[in-house]
Amino acid sequence: MSMPRPTAGRTKYEIADIVREHRDELEALMPLRVEQRRALEAMALCRTAALGGHLDRCSRCDFTRPSYNSCRNRHCPKCQALAQERWIHARSERVLPVGHFHVVFTVPSELHPLMAFRRAELFGALFRAAAETLAELGRTKLEATLGVTAVLHTWTRDLRFHPHVHCLVTAGGLAIGDSRWLPRSGFLFPARVLGALLRGKMMDGIRRLHRDGAFVDFDAFDDPEGFARLMQTLAKHRWVVYSKEPFASPEHLFRYLGRYTHRVGIANSRLVEVGADHVTFLTKDGRTTTLTPVEFLRRLVQHILPPGFVKIRHYGLYAGANVGTRLARAHELMPSPPEAPALAKTWYELLLALVGHDVRVCPTCGAEVLLCPLPSPQPVARAPPTELRP
Repeated sequence: MSMPRPTAGRTKYEIADIVREHRDELEALMPLRVEQRRALEAMALCRTAALGGHLDRCSRCDFTRPSYNSCRNRHCPKCQALAQERWIHARSERVLPVGHFHVVFTVPSELHPLMAFRRAELFGALFRAAAETLAELGRTKLEATLGVTAVLHTWTRDLRFHPHVHCLVTAGGLAIGDSRWLPRSGFLFPARVLGALLRGKMMDGIRRLHRDGAFVDFDAFDDPEGFARLMQTLAKHRWVVYSKEPFASPEHLFRYLGRYTHRVGIANSRLVEVGADHVTFLTKDGRTTTLTPVEFLRRLVQHILPPGFVKIRHYGLYAGANVGTRLARAHELMPSPPEAPALAKTWYELLLALVGHDVRVCPTCGAEVLLCPLPSPQPVARAPPTELRP
């Protein structure tokens, strides 16, 4: 593959280049869902002249530089940094100033084919099972309501299909009756108990979906005994739940969670080498995996979520219905008042914090840079936002 030379602010290799070069080969190999086609199209056009943009023009010297609009697709590896920063600022207004446990709920690999077949239904079932597991143990073991933020991921480091939910859980909860805050230290709940409860609740959800006909046309269930065999297999497995000790502060918590909320299957920075017949990328602990470009794209599109599917959800004290009531009460009961929420920042201030580059200052002479809208040359380009963005 002939790759463009890297430019300022750009990694040496980009997933967008692989999409542009090999998307047709992928579509010849397999049919793509509507959301997969749209995501690939967005990645291919992101920050190109096709989406329009603005011209950075110095008010003093002859410096000019085009800056093209981002696609803002939630699966695009180039569009998540600013979205992540905005999310962190928004959530900082609600997070309780206590430690938070990181709990990861996963499912046995035998369930992966069925989850790939009915993605929205079973991803939703996994969210519910994880949230209900934490809520039940909060009531029975702590006699309190926890605060939970949950994020769905569907990938391994080598882009295989592996659905799991990351949960950030308050180290303690609001006591029944809302009279006091009950702290939790050391560990949240035993991992085996978490896993057993998750298994039972997830299997109940699968049974309900089966009764409702959600799995019609799933090949493995053409055999009348297929569903029963799968359930027997799932019942025998120990379902793995990982729990880590609490974070020291809300700031560390949301910096950490921010990386999870807006992470996509793979970032451009993990690409090591891209050629006409191979893509090599970093996996874990400095190791690499090499795939053909088409196989790379096939794995990538597995992780494009169903349209409208919400991958970040809040439960317990962090649920929307509790923000002005029980969450506010929990804030009142904290031993010290919560820090004032961070002020909302403009996109260029966030960009300055992220990369140390102020787009409003000319890199040549230091004068003010004027942002002048560029025309959108293609009908696929969206209208520019009210506030110009990179």
